[in-house]
Amino acid sequence: MKAHEAMYIDGDWRLPAGPETVEVVNPADEQVIAAVPAGTPADVDAAVRAAREAFRGWAATPPAERAACIAALSEAIGSRKDEITATVTAELGSPLSFSRVVSADLPATVAASYATLLQTHPFAERIGNSTVHLEPVGVVGAITPWNYPLHQIVAKVVPALAAGCTVVLKPAEDTPLVAQLFAEAVHEAGFPAGVFNMVTGYGPVAGQALAEHEGIDMVSFTGSTAVGRKIAAAAGASLKRTALELGGKSANVILPGADLARAVNVGAANVFANSGQTCSAWTRMLVDAEGYDEAVALAAAAAAKYVPGDPTDPATRMGPLVNAKQRDRVRGYITRGIEEGARLVVGGPEAPEGRKRGFYVRPTVFADVRPGMTIAQEEIFGPVLSILRYEDEDEALRIANGTVYGLAGAVWCDDEERAVAFARRMDTGQVDINGGRFNPLAPFGGYKQSGTGRELGAHGLAEFLHTKSLQF
Repeated sequence: MKAHEAMYIDGDWRLPAGPETVEVVNPADEQVIAAVPAGTPADVDAAVRAAREAFRGWAATPPAERAACIAALSEAIGSRKDEITATVTAELGSPLSFSRVVSADLPATVAASYATLLQTHPFAERIGNSTVHLEPVGVVGAITPWNYPLHQIVAKVVPALAAGCTVVLKPAEDTPLVAQLFAEAVHEAGFPAGVFNMVTGYGPVAGQALAEHEGIDMVSFTGSTAVGRKIAAAAGASLKRTALELGGKSANVILPGADLARAVNVGAANVFANSGQTCSAWTRMLVDAEGYDEAVALAAAAAAKYVPGDPTDPATRMGPLVNAKQRDRVRGYITRGIEEGARLVVGGPEAPEGRKRGFYVRPTVFADVRPGMTIAQEEIFGPVLSILRYEDEDEALRIANGTVYGLAGAVWCDDEERAVAFARRMDTGQVDINGGRFNPLAPFGGYKQSGTGRELGAHGLAEFLHTKSLQF
């Protein structure tokens, strides 16, 4: 039986309960490349029952044995790097080099980090006359997005498995093929049947059924804030624990004295990577009045390096957006920015030259953006950079904190102590100082409407653990 025809339930590939399928479209040429089952509530129920049956045995498995399975999973992912890279490029449209780094190399690294963490993580501690135990939450429903498809699967599923939970995964309908490769890797790694299960399908059907299911103890979701509210409401009916990694409108604050050229170029690369489809992207660049015009010119030059092209061409730095709906949504925001009076520096709502087919958007830079404009407040999720002017640090902080989101951000300054002091006042879950690199062991998550909970490292493991105290 081919994986595309089935779902992974109770340690095997099973045919779905219904005949409906989800077509997978290559966003670069709009051709259908595969179809996967559109899971029904009956499929979700079968997967949850399998996970429920497997939970007690997996929870009782010693951490060292769980670590061995996770290490084998990391190796299985690594052995599929080329296939993963090609698959993600085909179904998401990200350039090959980008797909390899963030959708093949990074997931293997994150998985391996949990195998290592389990070797030393304390699941019990003595406090006075009490012993405090950390125990797995139970059966986890993981609902993952399409923008970093395998990384987001690993960031949820692997720490849940490390904690001793069992999992039912519902991957994004736009990128289910790499999720099937992950299921194959889990099978190869030798996890007991039912510990991991996967149901493909649409969010309003399979995802909703998973969030509402009485056999699910926790829902971990990554996606838009709007959908996150619906997931939280569905889970809240039975008071399930939730972890929600949602939208962002992150500020890249360039303070006076910073290396302006580096700050602008790194900031632009951060926004245009993955065609802007990154929840933590620094889509608002804040520059003081003295450096503003130079920053705008530098950003325009940086955008020119991101020519939309064929993602299978090694020279391409920017591919298409994931689907027609996203393309039209982003172009609509660009039009809205022009209508509200922002100055279009480069880009625009028209199709990129030579790209009439495929879901392409021009890399776009706006200047003279005011904090209250739509493009400065709402998550666009495309290659659109807004540059805002500030007069002093207090105003910069007000602008940076002046959205409903609080996921990420950046601060640049020639005085690191000053940069850190500014970052500490930002209402956001993580801040990069002078181009600090992504750390897969550090917690990732947001403040305000960017969600609840944290992923990655020990903090990501803690999300899937209950606390129990025994008094003596």
